[in-house]
Amino acid sequence: MRFHAAAHHYSWHSPCFPKPMRKRSINFNVVPKTGIVNVLKSRRRYAVEFQNMDSDLNPCPEFLRQAFASEQQCLIANLRSSTRITHAGDRGEVNEQHFIDFLRKYLPNRYTVDKAIVIDSRGNVSDSIDVVVFDRQYTPTLLDNDKHRYVPAEAVYAVFECKPKIDKGYLEYAAAKAISVRRLKRTSVDIHHAGGKHPAKRPGHIVTGILAIDVGWKEGLGASFREAHQKLPQAGFLDCGFAASGAVFDVFAGRRKYTFGPPDNALAYFAFRLLWKLQSLATVPAVDWMAYADQLSHKSKR
Repeated sequence: MRFHAAAHHYSWHSPCFPKPMRKRSINFNVVPKTGIVNVLKSRRRYAVEFQNMDSDLNPCPEFLRQAFASEQQCLIANLRSSTRITHAGDRGEVNEQHFIDFLRKYLPNRYTVDKAIVIDSRGNVSDSIDVVVFDRQYTPTLLDNDKHRYVPAEAVYAVFECKPKIDKGYLEYAAAKAISVRRLKRTSVDIHHAGGKHPAKRPGHIVTGILAIDVGWKEGLGASFREAHQKLPQAGFLDCGFAASGAVFDVFAGRRKYTFGPPDNALAYFAFRLLWKLQSLATVPAVDWMAYADQLSHKSKR
């Protein structure tokens, strides 16, 4: 409808009629002044209410810090009270399920988190890995059973070892596990789509790290830690680490460029930094399933 404004009245006519409708007008001079006052008061009241609501939505960093600090305290309590377990060939294990549950909670559903063994198209396998972050949307797991889950090497984003503490010995142990994964063959093929195909993606960096309850050095992640960490071989160099007692580090920016997080919020800091790193890796490459099929064919001919 089209409105015609006047000093103290308004009128309208509908385009649905060939002739304008009879004009109607309202003289606001006859409206009681108390009514106008009430309307104005009402508008002021709602304005104040909306302003208060807006103030309630203001960010509160202290709330976030306290909430995530509570999460960290719950995790360390569960870890300290959990029964220690021993895997064949492993030493000093802690219950990795608590770390798995934590990562499942913080990482998007595109990432699957579980204990697994990594396998490649040549039939090579890694050591048993405490925590594997891998793609399940485009890459199925293989030979799953109650005790073991086999993940194709192409699907792996990150691997972690769970230990009682971060110290020189456990850093070297976690590095050896990382090498057993990074040495595996990863295939990649073109990705076909309705408009053509994307060229094969080069396999990206596999993030490796250590998850623990405490730090073994009295000085924490200081000079002794850096010395031990820098001596790790390139193939097994650990990208990050977290201790539930309140320590976190990563070298996502470069081998010698350390980033350390706040002790009270080490858990959340580690999770968000890891998520940022995983995002930078994008999607894993498409698997060359023919390479896996050929391996089975070759063995059958022997």
